[in-house]
Amino acid sequence: ELTMGKSTQPLLKRCKSLGINPVVMGYTKESKRNQKEVRRKKSEYGLQLDEKQKVRFIYGVMEKQFHKYYVMATKRDGITGEMLLQILESRLDNVVYRLGFAKTRKQARQMVNHGHINVNGAKVDIPSCLVKVGDVITVKEGSGIKKLIIANNDVIVPGWLEADKDNFTGKVINLATKSDIDYAVKENLIVEYYSK
Repeated sequence: ELTMGKSTQPLLKRCKSLGINPVVMGYTKESKRNQKEVRRKKSEYGLQLDEKQKVRFIYGVMEKQFHKYYVMATKRDGITGEMLLQILESRLDNVVYRLGFAKTRKQARQMVNHGHINVNGAKVDIPSCLVKVGDVITVKEGSGIKKLIIANNDVIVPGWLEADKDNFTGKVINLATKSDIDYAVKENLIVEYYSK
């Protein structure tokens, strides 16, 4: 069900097929339909592919870009799989989501696309822009989305970020590490998938 490389499959169904808790995607409702589990033994390749698709889906990243991140991760000092997760977490749309400025990564992506987000005082409208330690993320003055953000105030901000929700600002204190990841992931399978 791919159109132009984008999945049109309903979100909850996709979460189920990839084994993701919808909460990870910012959704609270779970599907109550067809809860019967069909377990077929997957090949090693199938497991690797699933893991890659799962992580791609969580961050809303196209295959080409995802592969680019993998290549970038292989060049960083550290374990490739963990570096890949770090790069994905460093995406501006993800950071906006993690700071609790958006309910979902998709919403965060739209906020960035529409020019509501500044990085170090300058407008950045590229969701895939990678933040660095010390970067300050702010919601643009006079932005109508502040009302939305107030509704998200119960989000737990990860330790690598610092959020001042009253002033709609956030700061990157560190880059994310594997222990900051809030969903089950076997990133080594993704590395195996690409290193074939």
